[in-house]
Amino acid sequence: MRYAHLGQSPRIHPDAVVAPTAVVSGDVTIGAGSQVLHGAVITAEGGPVTLGENVIVMENAVVRASAANPVHIGDHTLIGPMASISGATVGKEVFLATGVRVFNGAVIGARSEVRINAVVHLRTHLPERSVVPIGWVAVGDPAVVVPPDQHDEIWARQQELDFPGYVFGLDRDTPDLMVQLTERYGRSLARHADDVPLD
Repeated sequence: MRYAHLGQSPRIHPDAVVAPTAVVSGDVTIGAGSQVLHGAVITAEGGPVTLGENVIVMENAVVRASAANPVHIGDHTLIGPMASISGATVGKEVFLATGVRVFNGAVIGARSEVRINAVVHLRTHLPERSVVPIGWVAVGDPAVVVPPDQHDEIWARQQELDFPGYVFGLDRDTPDLMVQLTERYGRSLARHADDVPLD
């Protein structure tokens, strides 16, 4: 299903294929030869999403841009089932496996592999040909790749990246952080009430 959102409509190359149960919303460009499979959601929440040529977005993956963090996916990149890409730049010929999470402001260099259930954290920069092993976490700039059982090291690096400040504009020490966050984010997402179906 295609939707106009915030006055922008998706632009899908005639040689691309989008499954009828996929959702493509707003300022989204999908290049030639790309495939978007069933249940995938590609949504431009105030910033553009650009998929290059021959990009594959598999079942139930989510690709989301924000006003502060657009998304660019390079040519010949595969986004696995149930992966989530938010506000990131991904180079060409990248493999993002099943269940991968890539957060706002991340940059993944060309020909990298982020394996099953791995995480590329907020504002993390992976150089070309990087590998993030199954379930591991890449965090920081330059990126450090850490096994998931090293929570204290991940948290120490993650705190410096300031997720609530960077993504939501809120100080982590705000006493009613989740109240403010959900109300602010909810108002932003409510703009979908005015979406226009195009199919």
